Amino acid sequence: MSEIEDKMPETGEAVPMIELIDVRKSFGAKKVLDGVNLRVTKGESLAVMGGSGTGKSVMLKCILGLMKPDSGSILIAGEPMTGATSRDQQRLRAHFGMLFQGGALFDSLPIWRNVTFALTNGRGGHRKEMRDRAAMLLERVGLGSEVLDLRPSSLSGGMQKRAALARAIAHEPDILFFDEPTTGLDPVLAGRINRLIVQLVKEMGATAVTITHDLHSARTIADRVAMLHQGKVIWDGPASSLDNSGNEIVDDFVKGLE
Repeated sequence: MSEIEDKMPETGEAVPMIELIDVRKSFGAKKVLDGVNLRVTKGESLAVMGGSGTGKSVMLKCILGLMKPDSGSILIAGEPMTGATSRDQQRLRAHFGMLFQGGALFDSLPIWRNVTFALTNGRGGHRKEMRDRAAMLLERVGLGSEVLDLRPSSLSGGMQKRAALARAIAHEPDILFFDEPTTGLDPVLAGRINRLIVQLVKEMGATAVTITHDLHSARTIADRVAMLHQGKVIWDGPASSLDNSGNEIVDDFVKGLE
């Protein structure tokens, strides 16, 4: 059982794994986040959608502790990320796994070192143990041992995304973040990545947050969707209700993507 799970109460209402309370962030006169309130429960998969410039990426950076909100609170399993010391933020981030939009693999490292990078803090020790671990993780995402010693540039876009996903789950995180996981992939590859994400999240029992503008990804990956517009969550409901949200802005967004 993880440290985060140890902090969950045994009785009463469960503490959300992620909670944003009136989070605000501006850059000069531009309000990017204007009072965001959001809760993600343990084991839930949430997709955050919205047009360009609606604050999705800024919100994600604030949750990760990479950017400090101007006001409001962000809690991870009841513990504050906002205002926490660097040491406490690092401790909380140890429970996160992250799939970056472009994969963000290190070009100078072979795939096996990319996959196990966080496990070794970038150091080169435990070669056989880490290489064997990488092979196991790559198998989980549908890649064979033949890619272990290849550089990222030798892999196709879909294979790079799978390798990056293997890295994201390497330390069995409690919370997974996916930033535009299907960007740059054709529809067939995008579908495979979506299904793989669903499978891994269920196997791990992880909480997942996906930032996406891809309607098909949201419908496939998420239990719930939150729509950001002008820095606020204007709709929050089951992914199955996207087509009949009752919100004009959501309806226009969905119709524009179909």
